[in-house]
Amino acid sequence: MLSKIHNGIPFRPLVSYIRFQATPTRTLSLSLSPLLPYVNYHSRAFSAQFNLRSQEHQAQAESSRRFTYHAAASFSAKHKKFDPTSDVFHFNPYNRIQTKKRPKSKRPASGQDAFFISRVGDTNTVAFGIADGVGGWEDSGVDPADFSHSFCDYMASVAYEHRPDTTRSSLTARSLMQRGYDDVCRDGSVPAGGSTASIAIASEDGSLEVANLGDSGFVHLRLNAVHSYSEPQTHAFNTPYQLSIVPASMLARAAAFGGAQLCDNPRDADVTQHKLKHGDILVFASDGVWDNLFNQDILRLVSRLMTGLGAWKASDGGIQVADNLKQYTQAEDSTQRPLTLQSTLAVEIASAAKSASINKRVDGPFAKEVQKHHPDEDWHGGKVDDICVVVVIVSEDEKLDSAVKSKL
Repeated sequence: MLSKIHNGIPFRPLVSYIRFQATPTRTLSLSLSPLLPYVNYHSRAFSAQFNLRSQEHQAQAESSRRFTYHAAASFSAKHKKFDPTSDVFHFNPYNRIQTKKRPKSKRPASGQDAFFISRVGDTNTVAFGIADGVGGWEDSGVDPADFSHSFCDYMASVAYEHRPDTTRSSLTARSLMQRGYDDVCRDGSVPAGGSTASIAIASEDGSLEVANLGDSGFVHLRLNAVHSYSEPQTHAFNTPYQLSIVPASMLARAAAFGGAQLCDNPRDADVTQHKLKHGDILVFASDGVWDNLFNQDILRLVSRLMTGLGAWKASDGGIQVADNLKQYTQAEDSTQRPLTLQSTLAVEIASAAKSASINKRVDGPFAKEVQKHHPDEDWHGGKVDDICVVVVIVSEDEKLDSAVKSKL
């Protein structure tokens, strides 16, 4: 994704280092200058007591706010034609999550990329994430999709079955990643493999926690601007951090020949905290998106759809969010395939990434990075890869109540 490059100590990974000239399955993307931070100049308080009361009132107001999350996903396997009518997942928080790992026949057609979206227990909190299987395992006869899809299935199950109590710590993005990783490591049907991971938990109070490991990642859009975005973790160019299962026989061979295996842990993930607002858009995706689309490409696409439908409205004071987003985020006719704003955004982003990946004329983020680090290589255009994207629209319940009351 868009980022600086994090250089590590030189090493020779056993399986996971993939030379981009042969089978480019990982990447770094160009960094775009971050937006200047928003500065809110408050008027001076009349007294210390007044200021404290104002802070207490604001804290109470924020604690009483409740948010709802409307999510959808879209995907496309590397060498398959993208079908916008079938390559989409519509999240319904009231649907029961299968607590056992799905058979291969039930997996979405997303190739080595995988995703999950799950309600956390009986709350309105939602957990979701992306896992991108490391393609280098194919050289060892291992299907990278087995690790990534199993990993996501286990995390969805953990989130769905979570019940907070006094003896159990709260579910965090990193702990969810850890539990999913532990489960897949115990799964005897997954003897080897690895993936990146970008995991999030969006709570009812509007707080978002993200644990990002590797080069999958996210962008957070607010009021027609890029509000924040993740930076990938890489050991070297085209070699992201990754969770792995490495068989003992491979470890022994690596030690015998002086090599090293590449295996990171959930504790290595970058964890960030965010406060969400009504009308925010979250886009989580694998590097099949970030290799081919810049953050500004995503912003332009989302802005065009949001303003065109009226969910974002231009005013003299700038962009404003419609109070009632329900009319856009909920399908009217449940007997047909649902069409919602979040599914439309997900499909449009996946489609744009697919088109850019096979474009030989326009240089995408991956091409820019190759030209930067390997100027002798004649790499132009996009990068063909599996594509997976999860889109979440943030809605504040209080805004909806106000919109309904105004019509009465």
